[in-house]
Amino acid sequence: MKMNTEAKETAPDLDRVQRWMQAVITHPDGVLSGADGEAARALIDAGRGNLESVVTRSRSLDAADRLAIYANAYYARLIECVGDVYPVLKRILGDEVFDSFAFDYLQTYPSKRYSLNLLGDSFVDFLRETRPDSEDEQEQSDWADLLINLAILEWIIYEVFDGPGTEKAAMLEMSDVEGIEAQQWLQIALQTPPCLKLVALAYPVNTMYTAVRANEDELEVAYPDAVVSYVAISRRDYIVRRYDLTHPQYELLQVLQAGGTIGAALEACMQVVPDEELDQLLVDVQQWFSLWTAERCFFQAIR
Repeated sequence: MKMNTEAKETAPDLDRVQRWMQAVITHPDGVLSGADGEAARALIDAGRGNLESVVTRSRSLDAADRLAIYANAYYARLIECVGDVYPVLKRILGDEVFDSFAFDYLQTYPSKRYSLNLLGDSFVDFLRETRPDSEDEQEQSDWADLLINLAILEWIIYEVFDGPGTEKAAMLEMSDVEGIEAQQWLQIALQTPPCLKLVALAYPVNTMYTAVRANEDELEVAYPDAVVSYVAISRRDYIVRRYDLTHPQYELLQVLQAGGTIGAALEACMQVVPDEELDQLLVDVQQWFSLWTAERCFFQAIR
């Protein structure tokens, strides 16, 4: 795009033109409103009626039309980035509906960072803020809650994928705990890796997520009813791993993740287990630790 070269002595410098153009094409109400906005006029005082003092017209397009091409491409790229973070939600909603949500989201939470890595970090908040909550629309509200829970899961998956994994960490091995007496074992505080995320959800969306990802050709998914579910998300060998948890497993891991001892974690776990199942719990816990240690996603090596 060429800048108007008339009156070269008073022409703004390139840096100011670039910042002016950014203010114009990223304005949520379009390039004309962007040109009239305070941010643009503070750089170059050329409102909608004087755009061609900055940007020349082409043979077929005036300055506003030329700037609109860049504005449309800008939002198209951002919408694409949001869709990359929430691929299952986008597939369920369909491209048109999802892109509409994403565009509205970008008006409410415009991109203000140089990196696009965190572009979708407020999308769950946006969905919560715009969900229908009328009792007359209960079915629609339930559907919205299901989608919000799916978005929560997808954002955590994205965070885990984009952050540090266990690839270079020394992870707990069964040999690390062999020979430790039971009383001593209860005093140990196992360290969990930074990539381990624990989440309680109002719907079993992890199962739905798996079903959608497994069926690339057709979308035939049974949408679940509201049932509290617990999921652990971690990363090993640069692959995000997802594990459905029981409520006792979730409580136990939460305490360990917070730095509590195994003894404290067991106490928290026992609070959500019926008395008649406590004897079986001790057997189950041993199996859980064996499984989690084998997965190399839950605990770092004891130092």
